[in-house]
Amino acid sequence: MALVRVGLVGTGYAAKRRAEAFQADARSQLVAVAGHTCDKTQAFAQTYAAEASPTWQDLVTRSDIDLVVVANVNREHGRVVRSALQAGKHVVVEYPLTLDVAEAEALVQLADSQAKLLHIEHIELLSGIHQTAKAALPQIGTPFYVRYNSLNSQHPAPKKWTYQSDLFGFPLIGAVSRIHRLVDLFGTVATVNCQSRFWGTNHSESQYTACICTAQLRFVNGLIAEVIYGKGEAIWQSIRSLEIHGEQGGIFVDGDQGTLVQSERTQPLEVGSRRGLFAQDTTMVLDYLDQGTPLYGSIAARLHALHVADAARRSAETQQVIGLESGQVAL
Repeated sequence: MALVRVGLVGTGYAAKRRAEAFQADARSQLVAVAGHTCDKTQAFAQTYAAEASPTWQDLVTRSDIDLVVVANVNREHGRVVRSALQAGKHVVVEYPLTLDVAEAEALVQLADSQAKLLHIEHIELLSGIHQTAKAALPQIGTPFYVRYNSLNSQHPAPKKWTYQSDLFGFPLIGAVSRIHRLVDLFGTVATVNCQSRFWGTNHSESQYTACICTAQLRFVNGLIAEVIYGKGEAIWQSIRSLEIHGEQGGIFVDGDQGTLVQSERTQPLEVGSRRGLFAQDTTMVLDYLDQGTPLYGSIAARLHALHVADAARRSAETQQVIGLESGQVAL
């Protein structure tokens, strides 16, 4: 395998984890980094022995880069991915692929036409929590109800782009991994009913201090799921829990603790650590480029999850139940 030369767009947490992973793998070299501010980009590039690129536009067109990793603000993902693919690069992008579902489909088609990798990171599927829950599903019979709670109490709310609607997107789009986990476990969603509320916003800015979204998903197989996502100053306790109720038992995850409940017994489930998932994802990308080893999940499921998240946005705006288009009711 020829050395994979990498260009990295972004200097935040995900970008750091990617840089460390590429630095640790002899098959890859981090060549250049592009960030939002010059000083931070220079410091980041120096830390990982890379060159600081003046803009992401310059980075994606460099002839000495084979793979572009997109880890900047959500709003910019689509633009960077399109430019990188048009420049003939393989692309890895942190979720979401884009904030617009039509653009997402067009980017997938562009990658196919260019015969280039477009990998959308969804490391929640690699987590011990997800793998354990998936393995235990056959023991609870037919699942019929799921409640997925993801609340992050922050006092005060940080002045970051993740609390800006125009940069992060509608909360369940920016945090589409919550929906994608359920799509991977239970398949296709038929209808979506969503409510949302924001605190601290005004007409002149998109910055908020807290948000809450609750979405009810009805799957084609009849399962009903509630997805609850919230963060900020109006949230008073952080909660990360997953309940899966089946006709013969249930799976319950609270933080890093899991339990399988059946009529005759209750037993703990080993859910493992969430550490090292970016490195695992990065290794799988390099394995794919080196040996053609299949990557986890499917593009169809990723696109479906984004369609569901966008349906949640439309439902919250219109106060109506949104049915997914017929083309989105088959994975």
